[in-house]
Amino acid sequence: METKSASTKKTSAKKTVKTPTKSNAKTPAKKDAAKNLSDLFEDSLKDIYWAEKALTKALPKMQKNATDPKLKKAIGDHLEETKEQIKRLEACFKALKKKPQAKKCDAMQGLLDEGKSIMEETKPGAVRDAGIIAASQKVEHYEIATYGTLAAYAKVLKEKECLKQLISTLDEEKNCNNLLTRIADTNLNSKAING
Repeated sequence: METKSASTKKTSAKKTVKTPTKSNAKTPAKKDAAKNLSDLFEDSLKDIYWAEKALTKALPKMQKNATDPKLKKAIGDHLEETKEQIKRLEACFKALKKKPQAKKCDAMQGLLDEGKSIMEETKPGAVRDAGIIAASQKVEHYEIATYGTLAAYAKVLKEKECLKQLISTLDEEKNCNNLLTRIADTNLNSKAING
């Protein structure tokens, strides 16, 4: 009996031994990789430009699937804001003497896909409205993080026109997020408890 347990201990000890990994391995940079903060700023503008354009297609679908009148109005209002935000991004590109260019934003695509899934997997009414708010706030939080970062880059790069445009949009995104919280908190989430 003792022999078996001793050999079992040796076997299990062997199993837990891990092979060392290379922690200093570097990912090779792409040819068009950002070389400095200015490149990173421009690349990030392209990402959010794509994201805002994608939102102009997603928001009408969300509005159509919502039932709460306050939520429908908030989505409609934010659609109009989003169109203005696209114009602000175009003003940033112009200030940088660059042509506005969109580059697919994988993060926003994932958030929009999740929002679509929520609408497909929820019962119409308060439950779906609560899900739409959750999905919308994830988008808003991503945008708040992105615009906050871009504004910080613009400040360091002394891109005053871009900074002004980005701060305006950042404020709108924060206001939208706060409005969605108020809509959810004023009875909507409670109605969703029982469907």
